[in-house]
Amino acid sequence: MNLDLPILLTAVAVALGCSIIGTLLVLRRMSLISDAISHSVLLGIVLAFLATRDLASPWLLIGAAMVGVLTVMLIQLLLTTRRLKEDSAIGLVFPLLFSIGVILITRMAGDVHLDTDAVLLGELGFVWMDQTSVLGLDLPRSFIVSFCMLLANLLFVGLCYKELKISIFDAGLAASLGFSPLLLHYMLVSLVSLTAVASFDAVGSILMVALMIAPPAGARLLSNSLAQMLGWSMLLGSLSAVAGYYLAIMLDSTIGGCIAMCCGLAFLLCWLLAPERGLLAAWLRSARQRVLFAAQMLAVHIANHEGRPEEGVECHVANIAEHMHWQQQFADDVIGYARRQQMLREQDSILRLTEEGRGIAEKLMLHG
Repeated sequence: MNLDLPILLTAVAVALGCSIIGTLLVLRRMSLISDAISHSVLLGIVLAFLATRDLASPWLLIGAAMVGVLTVMLIQLLLTTRRLKEDSAIGLVFPLLFSIGVILITRMAGDVHLDTDAVLLGELGFVWMDQTSVLGLDLPRSFIVSFCMLLANLLFVGLCYKELKISIFDAGLAASLGFSPLLLHYMLVSLVSLTAVASFDAVGSILMVALMIAPPAGARLLSNSLAQMLGWSMLLGSLSAVAGYYLAIMLDSTIGGCIAMCCGLAFLLCWLLAPERGLLAAWLRSARQRVLFAAQMLAVHIANHEGRPEEGVECHVANIAEHMHWQQQFADDVIGYARRQQMLREQDSILRLTEEGRGIAEKLMLHG
C-alpha cells in the first residue's frame, strides 16, 4: 500500500471526527473545554495503563472518558461558587490534572511508548508502522480507532439531532419538552474525551484542539443552520488535513504543524471572505450604507434648493462636492449611485429629483 494513503486516511478520519464534535462545542460556547479535556484525559490514560500495562487496552479509552467527565464536573463545581468565571475555572482544573498525568508518566511509565511529546504532538508520518488486518486489509490501528470515533460521533449527532438542536439554542425549552440538557452535556463531554484519546497516537492533543475548533469556527461564518455548519465544518477539516499533509511534504516539515496551520488559514479565509459575516462583506455593506446615506443627504440638499434662484449653483453637478463637503470622487460615486437608484436625473448639468427621490427627501425632512 502506498505510504501516503494510510497517513491521509488517518488524517481525514481524525479531522472529520473532531470537526463534528467540535461544531457542538463551538455552538455551546465550550471551545476552551476541548483544550482542557485534551490535556486532562492524559491522567485517565496513564492511570488505566498503570492498571493494565497494555497500551491497546480499551480501559485507556474508558479511563480517559471518566477523567474528561471529571474535568467538566470540577469546572462546574468551581463555577457554582460564583466567584470564578469559566476561563478561570478551566485554567485551574486542567493544568492540575495534566501535570499529575505528566508526573506519573515521568516517574512510572518512562520505559514505554507513552511520553509527553507523543501526547502533545503525535506523529502522523508513523501511523503506517502499526497496522492491523481488517477484512483482509492492512489498515493503521490509528485509522481504525479514529474511524470508529468518527462513526460514534456521527451516530450521536444523528440520533440526538433534534434534542441537540433545541438544547444548544434554548436549554429551558429542551427541559420543558422532556429532554435532559445535562445528560446531553455529559454525553458530549464523554465523546470529546474519547475523541481526544483516539487522536493522541496519530495527531497529538495540539492538532486535535486545532481540528476541533478552527473548522467549526470557520463553518460558523459560512452557515445559518446546524446541518449546514456540520457540513462546512467537515469539509474544512478534511480539506485542511489533506492540504496540510502535502504542504508538509513540500516544506519537509512536521505534518501535524502544517495541518494546524492550514486549519488556521482556512478560518482566516472564512473570516475574510464569508458572504455574510466575513470582513470583506462587512466592509462592502458599510461602504454601501455610506453611499446610500450620502445619496439620501444629496436628495435632501436638492429638495431644499430646487425651484429656487440658487438652484443653478447649489444643484449644479460640478458644485456638489464643494457644497456637500465631499471629495470629488466620492461625489461622483454618490451621484452615480443615486442615478442608478432612479433618485435623481440630470438636466443641463442641473441635478433634479425624480418622484422616488422626492419621496425619500420629504420623508427624511419630515422625520428630521
